[in-house]
Amino acid sequence: MAANNHQPNVLDIYNGRQLLERYRLDREGIEFLEAELNQFIATRNRSMTVTEKILITLRYLATGGIQLNDGDIHYYAKLLMRWHNPQLSRQYLKFPLTPQTLHDTKSDFYGIAGFPNVIGVIDGTHVQIKAPLQDEPAYVNRMGYHSINTQIVFDGRDNIIDIVARWPRATPDSRMLRESGLHALFLGGLVPGDHSYLLGDSGYPCKKWLLTPYVNPQPGAQTRYNSAHKTTRSRVEGGIGQLKRRWGILNGEIRLKPEKACRVIIACAVLHNICKRRNIPLLDILPNAAGQGMNQGVYAGPQEGLRYREFVAQSFFLNVVEMQYRLVSPYLYV
Repeated sequence: MAANNHQPNVLDIYNGRQLLERYRLDREGIEFLEAELNQFIATRNRSMTVTEKILITLRYLATGGIQLNDGDIHYYAKLLMRWHNPQLSRQYLKFPLTPQTLHDTKSDFYGIAGFPNVIGVIDGTHVQIKAPLQDEPAYVNRMGYHSINTQIVFDGRDNIIDIVARWPRATPDSRMLRESGLHALFLGGLVPGDHSYLLGDSGYPCKKWLLTPYVNPQPGAQTRYNSAHKTTRSRVEGGIGQLKRRWGILNGEIRLKPEKACRVIIACAVLHNICKRRNIPLLDILPNAAGQGMNQGVYAGPQEGLRYREFVAQSFFLNVVEMQYRLVSPYLYV
């Protein structure tokens, strides 16, 4: 690892916990980032090493409150651009498309509350930004502050498998989904298997591949379906909470232009997955962070997936007595 001739190596000064407190990654994680990003970061200015540029960025993302000088901002912005590079970010933000990965993900989710064939849980979350100079009113959400509404999907192990950060203010979750690559992926039949579901809240349309809860569930299978749905889908709220807890910049106001703020969000998502894969812990001293997006009410548009939802409820959430009654009176379920 390259070292600055005038300053001691930070990685030799701090112990493992101190590095986590300041940068959210341990020494091995930071060295891993250096190896991954070395080819992308310009080193024409030899006054700073690649590691120093990475540490500046990590500290900013971890706290969100550091005032960087102009030179640091230059390096910081350049590094975020590299993390936002589609070729690089796709290495760490992967939707589960292989049959084996789908099988493992479904098993993870089934183990939570017995909900079958789930391959992801989806929600939107708001990240506050400073008031932009252009199109400022478009970024004011219903709570009165400026924000980027971000669509995010987690797997059963709290890894981010899809994220879209580009929408201003209180854009409905249903619209974010409809205009995302994720929607095109499912419509194009590019997800293997006939029974693979995302779980979303009532702000999303119920689809063959996206199951939402019953608004007024009947006792029995529908109520048990809702209970399992709620418990399983809570992983997205917990995952967003972890993301914002680790990278404090997402909890406050990102003081950048909207397009750069979106790059910050993607960078944090990539780093979240790196931390999960490398089993880098969240410190217990870090503040809790809210995981939910804004409640936008019940989706009022077309609900083309209602019969698929009922099929799942009646196939997997009947109790023994209901199953026996169904065998006696099958016409009731046609």
